[in-house]
Amino acid sequence: MYKILCKDGRAKRAEFQTVHGTVQTPLFMNVGTAAAIKGAVATTDLKDIGCQIELSNTYHLHVRPGDKIVKQMGGLHKFMYWDRPILTDSGGFQVFSLAGLRKIKEEGVTFNSHVDGRKIFMGPEESMQIQSNLASTIAMAFDECAPALADRQYVENSVARTARWLVRCKNEMERLNSLPDTINKNQLLFGINQGAIYEDIRIDHAKRISELDLPGYAIGGLAVGETAEQMYHILDVTVPYLPEDRPTYLMGVGTPANILEAVDRGVDFFDCVYPSRNGRHAHVYTKHGKMNLKNARFETDDRPIEEGCGCPACQHYSRAYIRHLLKANEMLGMRFCVLHNLYFYNNMMKDIREAIEEGRYHSYKKSMLESLAGGEE
Repeated sequence: MYKILCKDGRAKRAEFQTVHGTVQTPLFMNVGTAAAIKGAVATTDLKDIGCQIELSNTYHLHVRPGDKIVKQMGGLHKFMYWDRPILTDSGGFQVFSLAGLRKIKEEGVTFNSHVDGRKIFMGPEESMQIQSNLASTIAMAFDECAPALADRQYVENSVARTARWLVRCKNEMERLNSLPDTINKNQLLFGINQGAIYEDIRIDHAKRISELDLPGYAIGGLAVGETAEQMYHILDVTVPYLPEDRPTYLMGVGTPANILEAVDRGVDFFDCVYPSRNGRHAHVYTKHGKMNLKNARFETDDRPIEEGCGCPACQHYSRAYIRHLLKANEMLGMRFCVLHNLYFYNNMMKDIREAIEEGRYHSYKKSMLESLAGGEE
């Protein structure tokens, strides 16, 4: 299912076969939390901007419209009109982000819904059942994302429980995939490595979960309060203990610089809300850094956001026009910025794959980091 085509140092160029198609890695997954990319971007747009995998959120879809409704509608692929792979996260991050609204026990976690306040219980089995109803291509194991700077005893207890939860996830997914009414009987389970910034906990947990022989592995609990240097150090020491012949997914990361550094440490999969969130606030990515299109200096700038960019916005529209749309609070301006940013990320991943294939990843990374650090053009 996962085949390394070539390597350049620790950077891997691979392909991953799934029931919903084969993807080329390294890749960036476009985040559609509630089965939609924020910024009025449709699944039909995603193909135009080079998206290979769409990512949706288990917790949010469970709350609204409800995973049973999605199953009744034929699963997430049919519901949102997307025929390429979908990855669903497990709801585990909400254990972290809804800290004031949850209670963690061995069985699972009790939440208060952020929508209507109703009590929700989610454990490994419930998370797998929801993701099975959604019928995603890849389901993430249910875990706790402990704060990166939490004290050691808390992290040890949390990681031990996450390891026990992973076994329960695996058993439940095997059961669900065997049921006659399951939409995707080939759903894949990825385990998640945790351990905050304690390298010995990370390494021990990586060894334990590798024994389960899962289709893929993620590194979670980073980009949640630690420095970039701490994150890179954890990747340096942890990735070598995850199976090289399986995809490695760095969850929720990150900036273009973060991605370039993580690829160099053997990571394949990435996701982050930055490109869409920044786009909705008029911040657009270029190879020369980020620009704020609301700046007055773009008022009569007839150039595209980035010269040579193949995105739908840059093909036809000027910085001046897009700035006007943003200042007038027209949704079209936000849509153009999000489309551009997602195209930038997906196209950067294409360039990364080519650089690895040609054995020049180190020089590509160096020149790209220098260019990105140049600031606004």
